[in-house]
Amino acid sequence: MNTSSHTIQTLSSEWNSKGLLYANDVNEMVEFGETLGWENWKGLEPSDQRDHLADQILSLLKQANKNGDTECFRNLFPPAHAPFIKIFEKLGQSIEDMCFIKDNMIAFIIGTSYQKREAYSLSERSVEKLPEYIVSIGKSHKNEIFAIADAEKITTYNGWFGNIISEFPLPEVKKLPISKLIFFNDGLSVLLVSSEGIYLLSAKGNSMIHPVSGNEEEFISTIDMEHAALSCDNKLIVVGDQCSEHRILDQNGCEVAEIGPQCSYPHFALFSNDGKQVVLNSCHLYNGISIGVSTKDIYGLKIEAYSEDDRFIVIDEDCRVYAALTTSSYYIFGDAGGYIKAFDKEGKKLWRYYLGSTITGMTISEDEKTLWVGSCTGIIHKLLLNRGKRDSHTIGNGNHFEEFRMIFWKNEPQPLIW
Repeated sequence: MNTSSHTIQTLSSEWNSKGLLYANDVNEMVEFGETLGWENWKGLEPSDQRDHLADQILSLLKQANKNGDTECFRNLFPPAHAPFIKIFEKLGQSIEDMCFIKDNMIAFIIGTSYQKREAYSLSERSVEKLPEYIVSIGKSHKNEIFAIADAEKITTYNGWFGNIISEFPLPEVKKLPISKLIFFNDGLSVLLVSSEGIYLLSAKGNSMIHPVSGNEEEFISTIDMEHAALSCDNKLIVVGDQCSEHRILDQNGCEVAEIGPQCSYPHFALFSNDGKQVVLNSCHLYNGISIGVSTKDIYGLKIEAYSEDDRFIVIDEDCRVYAALTTSSYYIFGDAGGYIKAFDKEGKKLWRYYLGSTITGMTISEDEKTLWVGSCTGIIHKLLLNRGKRDSHTIGNGNHFEEFRMIFWKNEPQPLIW
């Protein structure tokens, strides 16, 4: 770092003292709201008083990356979100389609479905740009099957860029921006989620399984908040959008159950790792409700919207879920407010951990010890779960160690490690 040692120590002292105060204030407020009710909180909203330091800190971060002393920088300046919000608004970009490959290696996409996307792999702290033709990627629940989409087709592979299993031409619609690829454990069928409909692709051809219309020609507009999920055994599918119910389908795309939203708009869905429960999230503005429904007797099930019904349990009453995953024993939700939160299948809150801004992607290692989280800020966070907090600036009660965060901002020649 070219800045004098005295100046750096002065900056570090101010950064740390104000960061500690802000983290403590936020944690105190959230703990109060969760235990005693937000309606009883009479205090002021905590404010991070470090905005004026952001440009200097960013300049030092870039210099540390150039000099290869990011660990030293990290010790002096623990990461923060709030001071850089104006920078995120200009330079941030969405991290999506995150999938675990092996060891400490993941793949991901930068950009939303409506943008020109770029695909990368991240191994430890080494980043590799993937072929430019890739517009979406995904991984099966089992059997290490990967799928890659280009502008014309989806290809499934046995292993990461292994032997080709099958190829699926894209449905012939106007634009087909791919929101998500979800595919079956044998690589022979694919769920394609798009704002122009949700499709089931197989050797038999392509069929739009959502939305449903008496005459498919009537469906000429796009859908919003489109989402789908596939059970780990591939026997059940859930689909939905802002204007629909949560529709449960069998593996052939035929509807078997219908579950109404318990908040304004259906927004996200997820199956438990053992397939015994499906979690359905509906939202309103930045908040939402997630319910859990047993799949044991789901055939023929119909639950009305906004109902009190003992056939579901409430998992969470706060999160508008944008990304989520299931481990062997609990769920992790990534919400619109920048938190990741863990819940068990009965709705017990296990922990929360703040990263900042809408969470847009997550993936976890096979041993469930390492979690990678991406957000719309253009940042990937690598967390070692249950390894202890790294510093006193942590917002949340999750006992996790952030090994690093990698920043992919627009117009930056190289990602920055913090």
